[in-house]
Amino acid sequence: MAPIVTPDICDAHPDVVVLDPIFVNYGGIDAFAGPIRTIKCFEDNSLVKQALAETGAGAVLVVDAGGSHRCAMLGDMIAKQAVENGWAGVIMYGCVRDVDILAELELGVQALGNHPRKSEKRNEGQRDIPVTFAGATLTPGQWIYADNNGIVLAQHELTLST
Repeated sequence: MAPIVTPDICDAHPDVVVLDPIFVNYGGIDAFAGPIRTIKCFEDNSLVKQALAETGAGAVLVVDAGGSHRCAMLGDMIAKQAVENGWAGVIMYGCVRDVDILAELELGVQALGNHPRKSEKRNEGQRDIPVTFAGATLTPGQWIYADNNGIVLAQHELTLST
């Protein structure tokens, strides 16, 4: 795959959706892409942990955590599991923690912010449904491209030139 440069993607594919610029890059990989899988949950990361324990096959987990800034929905242990299971990245509409370790992992991670408190564990939430945040609706199977410039959403995998 050619390098992911979201400004170039926007120039070559003007029909892509650009998410609102509200995310911060925390992962050890600054630029990542893949087909979307989704979770919708609020202050309970049970389904995040469950999903990232499964084979990722280069997918990006998109988590609608309701934009909460009251706890972290992803930390170092779950992120390490994501790396081991072949996930390309995580887009978290919420917070993460253990940011120094996240920055060393071979995983793309973008989130709204960081928070030291862990989430609850109630096994609540939904998987593989459309989620809406940052000015876009993200649907399982669409493709997401992220780098330090932003996050763009496409209906299918794009041909990127080198």
